[in-house]
Amino acid sequence: MENKKKVLLVVTMDTKGKEAKFVKSCLEDAGVATVIMDAGILGNCKDEVEISREEVARGAGCSLEEVRGMGHEGRALGVMIEGAIKLAVKLYQDGEIDGIMGVGGSMGTTLGTSIMRTMPVGFPKLMVSTMASRNTRPFVGTKDIMMLHSVCDLSGLNRITRTILRNGALAIAGMVKKDVVMEPGEKPIVVLSTLGTTEACAIKLRTDLESRGYEVIIFHTVGSGGQAMDEFVDEHGADFIIDLSLHELMDHLFGGDYDAGPERGKVGARNGIPTILVPGNMDFLVTGPIAEAEKYFPGRKTHSHNAAITAVRARREELKKAGKIIGDICNEARGAISVLIPEKGFSAFDCPDGPLYDPNGAEAFEMGINETIKDRSIVKKVPAHINDEAFSKAVLKAFDSLLRRSN
Repeated sequence: MENKKKVLLVVTMDTKGKEAKFVKSCLEDAGVATVIMDAGILGNCKDEVEISREEVARGAGCSLEEVRGMGHEGRALGVMIEGAIKLAVKLYQDGEIDGIMGVGGSMGTTLGTSIMRTMPVGFPKLMVSTMASRNTRPFVGTKDIMMLHSVCDLSGLNRITRTILRNGALAIAGMVKKDVVMEPGEKPIVVLSTLGTTEACAIKLRTDLESRGYEVIIFHTVGSGGQAMDEFVDEHGADFIIDLSLHELMDHLFGGDYDAGPERGKVGARNGIPTILVPGNMDFLVTGPIAEAEKYFPGRKTHSHNAAITAVRARREELKKAGKIIGDICNEARGAISVLIPEKGFSAFDCPDGPLYDPNGAEAFEMGINETIKDRSIVKKVPAHINDEAFSKAVLKAFDSLLRRSN
């Protein structure tokens, strides 16, 4: 077993014992060893496992009897997750596991993916789940977790569950048998944020910066994207940040779906990294289907991006408030920072031919930022639309200027 790759299999053996044994047999057939962690609470485990539920509870400083006596399944699960994470992280740090797989319904998926989210990007993670056809953001978060839909309930073995579980086992086996690590690389890193509605600008910037010898890492600002970007910068650093799409800040402030939390936009300021902030895509909020948009944002101009996503025009007072917050972020910056305002529109939707155009939106944002920012010289108005070549050239000019100041 010492010479084999090992997968940590996280299950509740009282309800998923048959499934766990089947997955283990599939992994063994693929030449991969299995470390079973039983994090079940009720019922009994009738099979031998490498990590018992009693050990998991002790990992959180409790006995299993104490967990069972809590009388609330959510609190009990939280304790077991805490213990499971502690044990799994130690296994990873000691080099005892090469990947992690989970099998379960809503509770099992919460358990398994909570552990997976503590593992670094690149470490193989696969969750077979009844929840994989729903909104998976609460489970996946900012990590590279593969969600495999079980199709039917994971209750016993049948022709469907055998097929899905075997596919999952073979997938994780293939991942762990081939070592893949995130190579550090030698090129300086520019982190860039965008959405499809500022993609034209992002492509121009990426093409130019790559031609200069930079590695450009682009994050899609759908909530988890902005969080992942901030986490990456905090953990790995960056040489420069171009925050082209601060849209998630609007959704956080005013109830949109792409909420990345209150710290969005601050990663460069708090780390002293040269940063350009652009109010890209701040002209709209994102919500669900059109009926939902009309319910939660009545009387506003909307654009149905597709059946599941509707863009709602931001009000001028909202843009003004967002401008004030950007000004506060600049005031707290520990490094060189600049704000560029595209006066003729913040996104592909915000142009004379676009569905959400407001010619006074940029002015409202500017008013807000000027009310709070201490050094107005770092705010540059560009008489262009965000996707115009003139604006991307202005960003590159600011990039060169900030680099000189930083050096």
